[in-house]
Amino acid sequence: MGCIGFPIHPVWEVTLACNLRCKQCHAGAAKKGAAELSTEEGKKLLDQMAEIQEFRMLAFGGGEPLVRPDIFELVDYAHSLGFEISIATNGTLVTRDVAKRFKKMGVANMAIGLNANDKTVHEGITQVPGSFEKTKQAIYNTLDMGMNLQINTTVMKENRSSIPGLLDFASEVGTEIVLLYQVVPEGRGKMDMELSIEEYLATVNLIIDKQQTSSAVIEPVCYPQYWAYLVRRSGRVPWGMALAEKVFKGCVAGSGLCYIKPDGEVWPCPFIPISGGNVRQTPLPQIWYNSHLFNSLRNRDNLKGKCGVCSYRNICGGCRGRAYAHLGDYLEEDPFCFLNKTYSAVEARMRDEVKVGVSKSSLKGG
Repeated sequence: MGCIGFPIHPVWEVTLACNLRCKQCHAGAAKKGAAELSTEEGKKLLDQMAEIQEFRMLAFGGGEPLVRPDIFELVDYAHSLGFEISIATNGTLVTRDVAKRFKKMGVANMAIGLNANDKTVHEGITQVPGSFEKTKQAIYNTLDMGMNLQINTTVMKENRSSIPGLLDFASEVGTEIVLLYQVVPEGRGKMDMELSIEEYLATVNLIIDKQQTSSAVIEPVCYPQYWAYLVRRSGRVPWGMALAEKVFKGCVAGSGLCYIKPDGEVWPCPFIPISGGNVRQTPLPQIWYNSHLFNSLRNRDNLKGKCGVCSYRNICGGCRGRAYAHLGDYLEEDPFCFLNKTYSAVEARMRDEVKVGVSKSSLKGG
């Protein structure tokens, strides 16, 4: 498990065009870019993805992938190559007929963006009236067709108080997974949207609490400290570290994730706007296996500052996108890390609750 908790996979941002104007959009999506890969170039890219043995799952994203006229042709071709397909969409164009068509094509997962289970909050972020009802209907259309439902949201100051209700809604309707991104100042995302370290930690504790009863897997994205925090909170340190390092990977930029932009540039993740090469000039397998950028991210010994000396670096690794956004170096320390700070009041309370729980369990012979 790590950021974007799926097997090692590529994400293809097929277009920058979008019918919404979300305030936090990392792609700054608006209009189609002039250098967007053509249909034939896209199929060639898919062929190259299929050559990479560990790439068995593929996510189509944007922008809004459904505004691309050839999206069904590309998805169908990808499925013919053996990929498990996920579509990351804002949902406004996922009518019942569209959902039915994706189901027949073998799409496994629909990842629908919902900022809050509240019209005012959601549309305050999308900046398009009527988008809330269309997105909610897309959720029900996906469920009716029997596809896995994933809900994506970005936690920021504007919707932070709405996250508990969103998680409750996701569980109630039968969502399989919720990706909770923390906003990173990339694209239209701005630093004043970011949570403070204290709010970040409170959100981590909220996820832990909600996961006890939620039917959905709640996956923090850009929160690599989450996994280390779980290990430390459990009290199974240091003997549990060897197991934890096999299970928890933290930030997967460039190691568990390959992000292809509409013009063919290959980034380690959507929040590190540095290219390891362009598929128009260099085959994707060569970029994935040989790029200095990608290989530098795969070696945690390259990390700097507090991340470089942290005992949790193999479980967490810090958010590389946040390090780049704030410090201009993707290998620098994560400036929003709370692991190496003195226990905050929130964390101290959680620690004490764990101790009390362990003590009660011992008395019962647990």
